[in-house]
Amino acid sequence: MPNVSRRQALKLASAGAIGLANRALRSQKPQQNGQSVPVWQIFEATFQGPTGGNPFRDVHLSATFSFGSREVDVEGFYDGEGRYKVRFMPDAPGAWTFTTHCNEHELDGRVGEFSSVAAKPDAHGPVRVARTSHFEHVDGTPYYPFGTTCYAWIHQSEALQSETLETLRSAPFNKIRMCVFPKSYEYNHNEPALYPFERSHDGKSDFAKPNPAFYAHLERRILDLQRLGIEADLILFHPYDRWGYATMSAEDDDAYLRYVLARLSSCRNIWWSMANEFDLMKTKTAADFDRLFQLVTHYDAFNHLRSVHYSKTMYNYGHPWVTHASLQNSNFSSSGEYRRDWNKPIVFDEVGYEGNLNRRWGCMSSAEMIRKFWVGVISGSYVTHGECYLDNPADFREDSTPTLWWSHGGKLHGDTAKRVGFLKQIIEDTAPSNAHRIGWDPTPDPYYLNAVLYDTAGSRAETVLYYFDSHQPIWYQFPLPEGQFTAEYLDPDAGTISPIGGRFSGKPHLTLTGKPYQGVRFRRVS
Repeated sequence: MPNVSRRQALKLASAGAIGLANRALRSQKPQQNGQSVPVWQIFEATFQGPTGGNPFRDVHLSATFSFGSREVDVEGFYDGEGRYKVRFMPDAPGAWTFTTHCNEHELDGRVGEFSSVAAKPDAHGPVRVARTSHFEHVDGTPYYPFGTTCYAWIHQSEALQSETLETLRSAPFNKIRMCVFPKSYEYNHNEPALYPFERSHDGKSDFAKPNPAFYAHLERRILDLQRLGIEADLILFHPYDRWGYATMSAEDDDAYLRYVLARLSSCRNIWWSMANEFDLMKTKTAADFDRLFQLVTHYDAFNHLRSVHYSKTMYNYGHPWVTHASLQNSNFSSSGEYRRDWNKPIVFDEVGYEGNLNRRWGCMSSAEMIRKFWVGVISGSYVTHGECYLDNPADFREDSTPTLWWSHGGKLHGDTAKRVGFLKQIIEDTAPSNAHRIGWDPTPDPYYLNAVLYDTAGSRAETVLYYFDSHQPIWYQFPLPEGQFTAEYLDPDAGTISPIGGRFSGKPHLTLTGKPYQGVRFRRVS
């Protein structure tokens, strides 16, 4: 085999990424004029246009999509080699038409149409806020976030990315926190195969020219996640950088965001995370992030969820452009206060990571991680997982680049995932359809932690879930709402549900296991 230079290898990788992305999009059936596309899938129209100057900045393409009296405006984007595209995600079946608008005559006033058909059975649309502090898909299907973290998984080898997807296929997680930009940090020192912007021979990025091959690869991975039923919580900025992405100018930041929005907003499984640890980005202020939030709000025609993550200084989650809080703490007892202050869902996106690293944030036991999931759910909030296990002594140094799930993906090594799956099963089985109100309401000032799931009207308790945390009572007298209930012991460690014979009302006296970290579920008798 002939020798291949790094430049040649990158060109081959770019060509391969574009080809793979095109195949991924075809498998999701984005459709051209005159064809049909299911609701919540991607319609795409492609046009040939000018290549002179810098088409990424010089050509301003948009389109207006019409459905009866409704009109929806989306921005188009340059995909390289004279290709311009507009993408759209229909939200209703029927006949849609569109008209393009552009400062280049050959791309202005182009018209087309397509027919949207019923959504596929597994397509429920984007996730939205429901009942102030919870989530559901736009078709009313409840959504309970049980997330994980793989910050830089798309920047690893193709083999490792495939292994990550295979791991996720059998894992319980339905959301993943992941970065657009590569990461330079402890245990993260590798170079990516593809970069987000064009680069010169000496490695300098041209922030005015996005690399279409990189974004084709990114969208392919987002669609891979979509097929697994996983929401992509996409982190748009972060401070862990040696390539200059964290210190781009405001003009470059805005242009980059608009390019990402034009390419990816039509993916139904996108959430926008403005930054990971935004307060560590020393060249950007909170006011800069206010501007970036408002830009996303303006140009995302599909109104995906939006938040931002912090290190020490919280962002003001009360701003109207923020849809939910993305917290880095374990202050579950403050969940009620957070909800009262912000009137939004609370997601504890970083509570530490299961693992054995030298760092305190990366050496939590599996037992403690799963405890945090249970306490988070009981508090009416949501929790995100992460894992960092070192097993090779050669990697016991921060300048190494081992394969750690938290950043690189690969395989899961800890016990948390299967225990999260047990909790997720309990939550989803308890409220399997939109016949119930979405989400759990924690009982104020409980003697033992418990939460209630109410009926659709919000007036009758359907299910009461107790979690004893570190307490280990051998018996307890449970105060129940009016009515009759069945009861079950829940053992999160063993993953078992054991029915307790009989029906219960009032304040039943139950003998318990005398072990800590156990639960009891009461379900109303129909």
